[in-house]
Amino acid sequence: MSHKNSIQSLAVFCASSDGNDPQIFEEAYELGRKMAEKNIRLVYGGSKLGLMGQVAAGVMEAGGKATGVIPDFLKTKEVVHTGLDKLITTKDMHERKLTMNELSDAFIALPGGFGTFEELFEIVTWAQLGLHKKPIGLLNINGFYDDLLKMLHKMNEKELLKKENLDILLVADNFEELFEKMIHFEAKPVPKWMNKNQT
Repeated sequence: MSHKNSIQSLAVFCASSDGNDPQIFEEAYELGRKMAEKNIRLVYGGSKLGLMGQVAAGVMEAGGKATGVIPDFLKTKEVVHTGLDKLITTKDMHERKLTMNELSDAFIALPGGFGTFEELFEIVTWAQLGLHKKPIGLLNINGFYDDLLKMLHKMNEKELLKKENLDILLVADNFEELFEKMIHFEAKPVPKWMNKNQT
């Protein structure tokens, strides 16, 4: 019998800016709508701005559920989304990421800036270290991540990134294909020297 992940909640990392690519902006909304159709709860950074706000709008307007996780210092009226069915306030950014990890069965990164990269690479690193076995997807809308993917392959070629760790990051340019990869993802065992249960 083939392995299949149950994804009932999905953490989405993306920009708190709109950007200037209409396709990315529209597909952020569509991602939210499709998540609601599949009855998947959105877990995200809690903002009403930018691509984050678009994903949340897509979910909420299609009757889905959304949990925002926002650090106290960002919780101003201009930033926080007040229409979510659940909002969790954390003391700092680190607690925000831990909370999002705990609440989510899987992760997707959409286009974004430094914050999106930081969240994505931290969660991939945690997977590499065996701290979780959840699927991680990169939604490469309109070729946004092409250059990053070239860089990751170069890291592998230079033997600074193992192929099995590169393969942790699942990539597709549309949600349907990415979701299929995520539900069939199976985490590889971490090396024995990294297994904290070894004596």
